[in-house]
Amino acid sequence: MLKFSYCNVTDLNQALAQCRFVGLLGPLASRRQSPRAVVSCSPSSEFSLTPVQAVMSCQQQVGSSLVNRLRLGGLTEDGFSYKEKFIIRGFEVGINKIATIETIANLLQEVGSNHAQSVGFSTDGFGTSPTMRKLHLIWVTARMHIEVYKYPAWYPPLSKLNPTFLHVLGSRFDIGFVCRRDVIQIETWCQNEGRMGTRRDWILNDVATGEVIGRATSKWVMMNQDTRRMQKVSDDVKEEYLVFCPREPRLAFSEKNNKSLKRIAKLEDPVRYSKLGLKPRRADLDMNQHVNNVTYIGWVLESIPKEITDTHELQAITLDYRRECQQYDVVDSLTGLELTEGSKTVSVGTNGSATATATTREDDHDCHWFLHLLRLSNDGREINRGRTEWRKKPTR
Repeated sequence: MLKFSYCNVTDLNQALAQCRFVGLLGPLASRRQSPRAVVSCSPSSEFSLTPVQAVMSCQQQVGSSLVNRLRLGGLTEDGFSYKEKFIIRGFEVGINKIATIETIANLLQEVGSNHAQSVGFSTDGFGTSPTMRKLHLIWVTARMHIEVYKYPAWYPPLSKLNPTFLHVLGSRFDIGFVCRRDVIQIETWCQNEGRMGTRRDWILNDVATGEVIGRATSKWVMMNQDTRRMQKVSDDVKEEYLVFCPREPRLAFSEKNNKSLKRIAKLEDPVRYSKLGLKPRRADLDMNQHVNNVTYIGWVLESIPKEITDTHELQAITLDYRRECQQYDVVDSLTGLELTEGSKTVSVGTNGSATATATTREDDHDCHWFLHLLRLSNDGREINRGRTEWRKKPTR
């Protein structure tokens, strides 16, 4: 019989992984137990927990730790997703005092990592399970799609808050002092995605209003950390993480033919806009020893014409990651118009300035679409394909 204390979630999950729990083993016993939990590898055990139940029980016992007290998040009631609240901070916004798309992407990555940690993974990597660490395997991003319907702000208007909430605050605090930043809640979950990878989805909500302000989905594939080659997800690894995934498929984008499914065409020369010679900073490298996936977003946006960024904001971005980028690589960022049926090219310059052109559709004159390509400067090898959609900036 395998025994372990409640004090370490990672040890708990590793113990569960050794037992190879792959399904529901039985209901949670209602009688109180001693301070030590017992999980048996044999079906004859008097007291057996599913992996999700065991982890959640363990978290309740360690909930008073400093990290858990400071982190505004945890597993949901069923244990198959994770929610966390974030306060938008000053260094996470741009000149217009709203969160940047890089901030959104970093928060998605953070909540995904915290989800993995909450079930005992990610002790030394992004969501790595015990078997993955043993075999020197890591997760790398293959595709990312993010849609933002309303960007959270560092200085939101008071009118957006619930009147009851405002009344309570006004009676206790200086309301001009406390109501200066948006608070968002991000829910995330993961599930299997074919033979080669896994899928992670997110939903973003404004805590004050409850409205959905964004959604995202991603595909991750497995890479050998030593050889840097892709590897099929083994049954052993699937057994370790599938027990923490929803029993039925759950998609952030459930609509048929949604934008997250759209194929990205390769951008061919000559291109209209470019930013050449981009170099990774040391700070752009992550624990997987390559340029972090969020850095690619910034590189893609470097070649967007200023006439667009001055008047429009990013509504959706899709990135296909095709090759990892190392510290001493030099990258070119290329941008061109996405021309599709029913679209036309329009001028977006103003006040006599040099004009840029963008793609707009006949049924939506305020939106523009671009294709992107990141490639190595020395030999032209493709690193990343992208697609962005821009809408007119709202009046704030």
